[in-house]
Amino acid sequence: MSQLQSLRGMVDLLPEALQRWQAVEAVAREHFQRSGFGEIRTPLLETTDLFCRGIGAATDVVGKEMYSFQDRGDRSCTLRPEGTASVVRAALQHGLLSQGAQKLWYAGPMFRYERPQAGRQRQFHQIGVEWLGAESARSDVEVIALAWDLLARLGVGGLELELNSLGSSEDRQAYRAALVHWLEQRSEALDPDSQARLSTNPLRILDSKNKDTQALLKDAPTLADALSPESRQRFEAVQQGLTALEIPFRLNPRLVRGLDYYSHTAFEITSDRLGAQATVCGGGRYDGLIAQLGGATTPAIGWALGMERLLLVLEASAEVDPEGRAAGLVAASLPDVFIVNRGVQASAAALALARDLRGNGLVVVLDDSGSAFGKQFKRAHRRGARWALVLGDDEAERGELRLKPLQQSGEERCIRLDDREALVAILKSL
Repeated sequence: MSQLQSLRGMVDLLPEALQRWQAVEAVAREHFQRSGFGEIRTPLLETTDLFCRGIGAATDVVGKEMYSFQDRGDRSCTLRPEGTASVVRAALQHGLLSQGAQKLWYAGPMFRYERPQAGRQRQFHQIGVEWLGAESARSDVEVIALAWDLLARLGVGGLELELNSLGSSEDRQAYRAALVHWLEQRSEALDPDSQARLSTNPLRILDSKNKDTQALLKDAPTLADALSPESRQRFEAVQQGLTALEIPFRLNPRLVRGLDYYSHTAFEITSDRLGAQATVCGGGRYDGLIAQLGGATTPAIGWALGMERLLLVLEASAEVDPEGRAAGLVAASLPDVFIVNRGVQASAAALALARDLRGNGLVVVLDDSGSAFGKQFKRAHRRGARWALVLGDDEAERGELRLKPLQQSGEERCIRLDDREALVAILKSL
């Protein structure tokens, strides 16, 4: 019988890697709490119509990448491909917006049928924030600063903020018409994917990865040319706010977000730690989405970062700066104590000892193999424990144990087994 394997693009998170994830999530959770954002958790499975209406039927996500199926009630269901639409649906369903503006954050798995590659899987994980009811340019600045400061606090190096304005829906309609007219005259020079998008989602052509198409687009009309005076003024206010906070940015007139619900401010934060500029975080304003999903017209802004890509960037940042914050986050968590024990009496005493030490806040590994002390000491060194506590039946009969430092200099010593207060003080002393 063949061995079962996970589906392609569905990756197991093993304990060592998961420790790094949890360290990042802990920093993010504290960061959001300090800024007044409350956590929300939404179902992995939603009605397909939520994403068709929210993301846009013409997008690649809806057209090519969603995991959708009919359930036993003959309802079309989809594993969520992103977090924003679900958060908005939950806010509307539970009447949160009637209580005023909502600052929310989420974390969890998303699903898209894409070609798996480093930092991108078919089940991937995001951390994101949504500020529903936020209208001012200052709220744009605050949300961008929230992302920038989180990445800096995590120790991500080589950061760059790219900024653009998508304008109002009227601005985009005018720009879309001008762009389509310009591209139709040059459609034969476009790559096949861009030719297909010309009639469905022409703005997505702007971030085509095809080099020939990008060269052609250098002379294309820009969104900046189509912005109304009000949109220009708003975008200027966002830039002034970022400058006041000393957050550097670069204007990128070709930056568009891949989902239909975005408007006005759009941004991406990249890092050069993977050898090329890799997008770590992206987001923007989406003032039309809540109305599209059945609510009142309500302004909103948010962003999301991909955990898989972020962990790769953190590991690369740790290599550049082994003493920096990123290195501390991705470093393996090491036990304080490894209890080497063998024998009937020793095993019983070791179990009670381990329980007491854990109750005093120490991380304790209790060897349960019963193998020779030499093999247990090798395991203790491999685990990186700071101390080894040695208990054999002889020590148990005498009511003592041997205490051996593993990561620092010092002599092995004996200590009374029942003198837990002195033992804990020694183990926490270094």
